[in-house]
Amino acid sequence: MAAPEYKEKDDLSEKTAFLDNSQYKHALYAKLGHAHVLTEDASLPDVEYLYEKATEMSTDDGLRILTNVLDDHEGDPNFPEEDYKEIEKLVKGYDESLGMSYQDWDFQVRLHATLNEHHSPYPEVRAVTSPRDDPEIPCETIRAYFLGFLWCIVGTGVNEIFSRRQPSLYISSSVCQMLMYPSGLVLQRILPDWGVTIFGTRHSLNPGPWTYKEQMFATVMFDIAIGGMYVGANFYVEKLDIFYGNKWITIGYQILISLATQLFGFGFAGVLRKIVIYPVRAVWPTILPTLALNQALLKKDKKEKVNGWVITRYKFFFIVFICSFLYMWVPDYLFQALSYFNWMTWIKPDNFNLAVVTGSMLGLGLNPIASFDWNIVGYWLPLAFPFYTYMNMMIGMFIGFFVILGLYYSNYKWTAYLPINDNNIYTNTGELYDVDSVLTDGRLDESKYKSYGPPYLSAGMLVNWGANCALYTFLIPYVLISESKTLIKSSKAIWNDIKTNTNTVLKDPHSRMMAKYKEVPQWIFIAVMIMALVFAIVCVKVYPANTPVWGIFLVLAINLVFVVPLNVIYAVTGYYFTLQVFVELIVGYAIPGNGDALMFLQALGFNITGQAQQYLYDQKIAHYAKVPPRAVFRGQFMGTIFQIIISLVVINWEINHVKDICSPDQSNNFTCPSETSYYASSVFWGVIGPKRVFNKMYPVLPWCFLIGFLLALVCLAIRKYCRRQTKWFEPAVIIGGFLNYAPFNLSYFLPGLYVSFAFNHYIKKRYSGWWEKYNYILASALDAGVAFGGIIIFFAVQYHEKDINWWGNLVSYSGTDASMGQTSLKDPSTAPDGYFGLREQDF
Repeated sequence: MAAPEYKEKDDLSEKTAFLDNSQYKHALYAKLGHAHVLTEDASLPDVEYLYEKATEMSTDDGLRILTNVLDDHEGDPNFPEEDYKEIEKLVKGYDESLGMSYQDWDFQVRLHATLNEHHSPYPEVRAVTSPRDDPEIPCETIRAYFLGFLWCIVGTGVNEIFSRRQPSLYISSSVCQMLMYPSGLVLQRILPDWGVTIFGTRHSLNPGPWTYKEQMFATVMFDIAIGGMYVGANFYVEKLDIFYGNKWITIGYQILISLATQLFGFGFAGVLRKIVIYPVRAVWPTILPTLALNQALLKKDKKEKVNGWVITRYKFFFIVFICSFLYMWVPDYLFQALSYFNWMTWIKPDNFNLAVVTGSMLGLGLNPIASFDWNIVGYWLPLAFPFYTYMNMMIGMFIGFFVILGLYYSNYKWTAYLPINDNNIYTNTGELYDVDSVLTDGRLDESKYKSYGPPYLSAGMLVNWGANCALYTFLIPYVLISESKTLIKSSKAIWNDIKTNTNTVLKDPHSRMMAKYKEVPQWIFIAVMIMALVFAIVCVKVYPANTPVWGIFLVLAINLVFVVPLNVIYAVTGYYFTLQVFVELIVGYAIPGNGDALMFLQALGFNITGQAQQYLYDQKIAHYAKVPPRAVFRGQFMGTIFQIIISLVVINWEINHVKDICSPDQSNNFTCPSETSYYASSVFWGVIGPKRVFNKMYPVLPWCFLIGFLLALVCLAIRKYCRRQTKWFEPAVIIGGFLNYAPFNLSYFLPGLYVSFAFNHYIKKRYSGWWEKYNYILASALDAGVAFGGIIIFFAVQYHEKDINWWGNLVSYSGTDASMGQTSLKDPSTAPDGYFGLREQDF
């Protein structure tokens, strides 16, 4: 049946009279998860604003908007499937078969169009953002800077200390926000209203109540700092005698390379804003708990019943936080078997095969109940990642599990002579590899190498590196084609800005709201990159880094190629990839036999894209919170400087004062898993070189590049011809699952799968109102409790050992899984001639 003629009225009140009733308003409240607010004679300004927009919108405009929505979000895994199907029906026009009246159809058109045009198509984004913005709210204030600097210092210092520990302890932005909120209230109460007027704007010590925007501005400042510096691994590996033992690594060198690596990423992030910040599909799922916590702390909840719950988000956060803090004492100190719950190995502690398959420490962690410790259960952010992302990652991990087992038990490339899932490198007699034994003046000495032999990889590490090789050739064709619409639109916007010197605003309503604030000119970000380039060149010219200047330009070119696809994947799925292995391979070919050059360029090459991802992550937080771009630039820049200062102080203190740091048996678990991998990479790709690795030791690795490219073509064909069925198919994330091995395993990820399914699939689908209100608050509270508990436990009872030696604290560490006994399938001493691997003439 054709839609009845709908005649637009000149009088707006007449045109929307049929919409102006409690039934339709209640439907909008219910759609946004606030079904019980209106019935209690209360209202929410944001929902009232959206209802007003719905009544003002014409039906024709609504249909036009929804037609564009279908085009923009086709194949979008984050767009609600039920909304997409409903919109498909609505845009076909009114028909009695829809089972609704014409007025109901008209309202549904307006409702969906309004949400997409004036808010967000994603429920999780709507739950933590506002469709309105007030530019007059104080943001970049003196007290916000003060608190931002304070928590930069505290968060960076603590995180830098504990990043060498396994499992690490981490002060997240949630913890800093929770502490900053009362700090802001204290300053609001005690500071006088003293100020100064600059360029017509008054800057006061106390401009009034501590605001949401001040909290978010300070959050952006410290969040960029507390993530740590990847280049710090360079200093441990270069300076410690357990690795290279180079003594020329002075504070001057550390400052220069730190500035170079951090600022390069800053510059790249500025250029990429229109590609991964402004488009509506760039959701950045893992930032949503941060926004949710700030809303809970600073925005008052209306009293409402959500799926039977009436507690406010503020109270809910502190109740969960206290419970998490108290419970942390159980698995971390009182009953440590609940942390590494390797109960299957207790059946027969000395059974090597059982430990290999199910063990949490030595093995691959195939354990259905692997931990009761949120520090492990929440390791991969199961409450933040969309369930489809977590599921894709776990598919990759399970495939990797069988690949590693197959390699190990077939003794492929001598892996059976080594631990199955270790990120160390070994000699041909099963000892840890000492790179100093093959170096002279920092370069490979052929005679020493012939005598000592090449390094060897565990099965887990071999699979990890193979997956890395496949990933890079997969990403370029897959992302450029699958996300072509978004990339083309963003590229046109950037080109238009260059030609007209204006800021092109994309269709995303949050981007339109941000258009009222002045943007940071692109030339400033380019200037920052030039500064970083100068620091990098000075570094290799003044210090004996054994690195040619052209190597810096080489890693810049690599990052230019990959920075877009890596950030697009991160923005859509929340999954984070790095360029570490690819840079190592290219540099290893270009500058063979030089571990120093590889470590310098590896730090630079990894950190350009890696740091850009962190800057963009925080810029998206500011984008959702409506923090002005120029304020974000100033805050991030100064936060970066503070980060460098504090990180270098901590790093040098640890190197000089923590006994046995980075050794496998360090008493407080400061075993440096990242630094160990960094060292292994420098030896393999820098000292030994990929030519030897590929041609003689592991010839399968070059084939992984071809496999990755062919997989991209297959996956693109699958998406093209089975688009609806493969909406949640993310093959890049599946490959990413392989990368989680060595030294981690399934036991760090499998418990989180249950949590992700329960909350981000079942509860999200069945109890959407509860999920939108409480899910991200729950994530923040659990993380904050674990961080506080872990740090206090460490300094109170672990740093100066006060151990409780009973069965519950000893059982997990008493068998083969904890290397108490057999550590490899085959004994290296039983190999021909007493050593495994290549023969001396093949070195």
